[in-house]
Amino acid sequence: MSLVRRATAADAAEVLRLRQVMIDSMGPPGVGGPTGWHTESLPVLRRRLGGSEGEFAAFVVDHPERPDALAALVVGTIDYRIGKPGNPRGAVGHVFSVATDPDCRRRGYARACMEALVEWFREVGAGHVHLTASAEAEPLYASMGFRRRPDPLMQLNL
Repeated sequence: MSLVRRATAADAAEVLRLRQVMIDSMGPPGVGGPTGWHTESLPVLRRRLGGSEGEFAAFVVDHPERPDALAALVVGTIDYRIGKPGNPRGAVGHVFSVATDPDCRRRGYARACMEALVEWFREVGAGHVHLTASAEAEPLYASMGFRRRPDPLMQLNL
């Protein structure tokens, strides 16, 4: 029996907690800022986790020592792009919010969640999957077959 399960609406608060763990780990202390955004995000996330939308999925592992807490999380979405060689259907997977509770690291939980998410991407017809890796997580993703790309990503904040 797998430790990994698909997250539900009941997991939304814990998903946000682990997302904050990820945000806080990505820079100097305080880079994540206040958590007031959780209040506004929670109802939207509950709807997405409880809905039947086929373009959003989260996979989790329950915390082995704390009931009602999560040990690990991965979230992914499917976006549509016009097809091209190598991806004629145009479905592109995006991985984000990969997080493990600090007291549950090095147990294989993130890998197990990633494997479940990659399988979901295959099932929904994604031609390829993108993610942004921290230096600490890059060996995990590389061991799963992810490779760096030289894309010149640009962003406009609205």
